[in-house]
Amino acid sequence: MVNRATYQAAKLVASKIELHFAKHLAEANAKGEQDLAPQPPARVIEAILDAAFWSSLRKEEGHSPKISIAFLPPEQAGKPLLFNQKLPLNPNVLTKLAPGVERGGIHIGVWHDGYNLHIWGTTLNIPNYCFVVDVSEPALLVIKHRRIYGFGKYTNVAVLKGDQIKIVEDKSVASPDCPSMLMSLLDLTAHSYWNDSANILIQLAVSMRAHGRGGALLVVPQDTKDWECSVIQPISYALNPSFKGLADLVHKDRPDASEIFWQSALKREVDHLAGLTAIDGVTIITDQYQLLAFGAKTGRSNSSGHIQELSFSEPINGGDAVVVHPAKIGGTRHLSAAQFVFDQRNAQALVASQDGHFTVYNWSPTLNMVQAHRIDTLLL
Repeated sequence: MVNRATYQAAKLVASKIELHFAKHLAEANAKGEQDLAPQPPARVIEAILDAAFWSSLRKEEGHSPKISIAFLPPEQAGKPLLFNQKLPLNPNVLTKLAPGVERGGIHIGVWHDGYNLHIWGTTLNIPNYCFVVDVSEPALLVIKHRRIYGFGKYTNVAVLKGDQIKIVEDKSVASPDCPSMLMSLLDLTAHSYWNDSANILIQLAVSMRAHGRGGALLVVPQDTKDWECSVIQPISYALNPSFKGLADLVHKDRPDASEIFWQSALKREVDHLAGLTAIDGVTIITDQYQLLAFGAKTGRSNSSGHIQELSFSEPINGGDAVVVHPAKIGGTRHLSAAQFVFDQRNAQALVASQDGHFTVYNWSPTLNMVQAHRIDTLLL
């Protein structure tokens, strides 16, 4: 049906990705779900990955392509933008199209005529479990699909960076006391709505990672000041009263307004709060999203010892949990976050590194230690 790929990683992952989509589509069909995407065969996956990879290494007027490719027929795309003539799927065509489709939410539509793959146009709407390949930088491909419920972050299936292959696995959620945001990222929770707590934290994580400066966000219980024992006083940017921009929006009864309006309003508040994490120090919010302080410095509580070990895992093939010293995971920001959660066991810490890594820290009563989950593979 299509030519074989010359990008070796595409050949290695195609059959595994095919099995992933076959499994999820079969389960969705058995549950009677509607608006399901077509099953992508391995040879199609391989060909799309190959074209996407080689186009990512090219430049158009000095800019590398930033594109999203979706495998679906135009009749499943809602109101698609249809080309008068079908275009061949190759790196040259993708590179030429890239400047006009690099904004978020726009997908290049790819289908077949029974033999060759072609580009039929673009779309803003794709069906559930639609096979999508995102190219956000040279040699970086993210394979994902649209969630059945909710909005926002798609579910990542695999990440290819040159010859490095990371295939997402959900074994890490079998560990006790797994954070709800990790389960949501792996699409293992029930319906995830626009104001679901895990969904909000995911959007904050994506926004924190996007500013590229690194940062730490501490999430503490509402109506308690125990966390102050682990923060050096005075706090440069403490707030009184707490700022409730995001909190008010999340907990407000949803009026009869468009979905787009609420998504836009939520994104503005999320980006506002996440932007503060770029300031040196940590940003502190409650589990009800009230902003308490930013630019704060953490320290060990007087009643606590130094953290000596934690459980570290990554939700990918080969990323099983190991017990390590927290200094093995990252620098001062990571060590401080681990110590804070060790002291304040009802808290969570979200830490973004400048190199793109993103780690979530929480306390596991079952393991009696801090857990660190590296989730940047799921946030791309």
